[in-house]
Amino acid sequence: MTNGFEFWDYVVFIAYAILILGVGLWVSRDKEGHEKNAEDYFLASKSLPWWAIGTSLIAANISAEQFIGMSGSGFALGLAIASYEWMAAITLIIVGKYFLPIFIEKGLYTIPEFVEKRFSTNLKTILAVFWIALYVFVNLASVLYLGGLAIETIMGFDMIYAVIGLALFAAAYSLYGGLSAVAWTDVIQVVFLVLGGLFTTYLALNTVSGGEGVIAGFSKVVEAAPEKFHMILDEFNKDGSTNANYLNLPGVWVLIGGLWVANIYYWGFNQYIIQRTLAAKSLKESQKGILLAAGLKIIIPLIVVVPGIAAYVMVNDPTIMAGLGEAGQLSLPSSGQADKAYPWLLQFLPTGIKGVAFAALAAAIVSSLASMLNSTSTIFTMDIYTQYINKNADDKTTVNVGRLSGLIALIIAVIMAPLLGGIDQAFQFIQEWTGVISPGILAVFILGLFWKKTTNNAAIWGAVLSIPIALLLKYLPIEALKPWMHQMGLTAVLTMLVIISISYLQNRGADDEKGILLSKELFKTSPLFNIGSIIICIITATLYCLFW
Repeated sequence: MTNGFEFWDYVVFIAYAILILGVGLWVSRDKEGHEKNAEDYFLASKSLPWWAIGTSLIAANISAEQFIGMSGSGFALGLAIASYEWMAAITLIIVGKYFLPIFIEKGLYTIPEFVEKRFSTNLKTILAVFWIALYVFVNLASVLYLGGLAIETIMGFDMIYAVIGLALFAAAYSLYGGLSAVAWTDVIQVVFLVLGGLFTTYLALNTVSGGEGVIAGFSKVVEAAPEKFHMILDEFNKDGSTNANYLNLPGVWVLIGGLWVANIYYWGFNQYIIQRTLAAKSLKESQKGILLAAGLKIIIPLIVVVPGIAAYVMVNDPTIMAGLGEAGQLSLPSSGQADKAYPWLLQFLPTGIKGVAFAALAAAIVSSLASMLNSTSTIFTMDIYTQYINKNADDKTTVNVGRLSGLIALIIAVIMAPLLGGIDQAFQFIQEWTGVISPGILAVFILGLFWKKTTNNAAIWGAVLSIPIALLLKYLPIEALKPWMHQMGLTAVLTMLVIISISYLQNRGADDEKGILLSKELFKTSPLFNIGSIIICIITATLYCLFW
């Protein structure tokens, strides 16, 4: 077992990079006699098939925050962190059945565009600014930081050079090609992502079992760390002390509380996720893609959580550590530096396979960066530039502004990324601070979609007041509010009450003139979607029963 890359690792990784760049630039090329227009750049010409949508959703979602951050959380608190993945499978089905029909019927480019059609330009602008700030300062910066941390750990490069390298890689095809380049390269990225992740899981479990295979390794991990295999965490440990992990995943409240806010916001109203479904050939194609993504979410914990738990067992077993030699002591994960777990495991992979696994990690990072860049530029261009700066911009100008705004966002994120150093369990950090903004957005959208009485003024007040409400709940010295998921769920409820109260005061119970007329026909889904949804719900319920 050796640390660092060897010749064949570099060969594999360079081949992966050439493949991604080549495909990205090839699908981005302008067809003869056709210059790229706004629909081509921002919505991939509305031509994506279901399998490209499903794989692209996963590639956009699975990033360094999952591979590095979720493995770190697996190391620190165990399988319970998989709730994000398994509950996401159910959430995707809800989005496919109840949200997508409305969005696609309205022919949207961006989520803020829906806000304009349902409410007003002012509210659209407020939310567009929220999203751009969130993408640049939290999402892009954190993905670059975690990716830089992995490269620094595995290859020994300085953090800043690693961050710049990742940024340039993502920019090379995504800024030029737009969503089409991002989505089609994502199909390849997912293959690397899953294969590389499975290699790492195999290595970790096989090492734990002393070479006796994956099944024996998994059995030994469960036996050595049974406390890591509970989906529902107790508030107190067996000795009566407070369980620190309960603050991040507060027991059964995960299933009935704030995590639904995080999931429905992320999968239903998050531009860089939902943009793929808006680029579908049709609603049915989009729903099939959603179903594929939901199925893939069921297996994701196997490649991002289980390795973290296995690393915990390895680190705490003197016999295993002795067999790892000097390399095992390098960048060793600990309770205070749990996010080192996944990069630490990668260094033990055989030559060549290490290149594949690292390509998987790079695929996760670069695909998410590309998705976030594309969506940031889409929101800025379509909701701010063409609204306030140049209302008569032609397609060529619009596409160029999209590329430039994406570049500026990337530069800011590169500057911010190293400043996140020292954060442990970065996945939880990202979720916690996204949770300050997401409840207000969720409240505005849910009521705007399904309650015709919601008024524009009420939605604006709700969106604006949701952040001070969230910050107040965050810093109130109340013991019951310490888990941030409780804060997030309560913020969503209070924001909805604000919106409902103001709407009643303004319209005295009458429907708003921009309220959406809904019909049963709109939400009809195919037998394939219905059967697939039932199967996914049964599998998810079974997993919770097994690991309760």
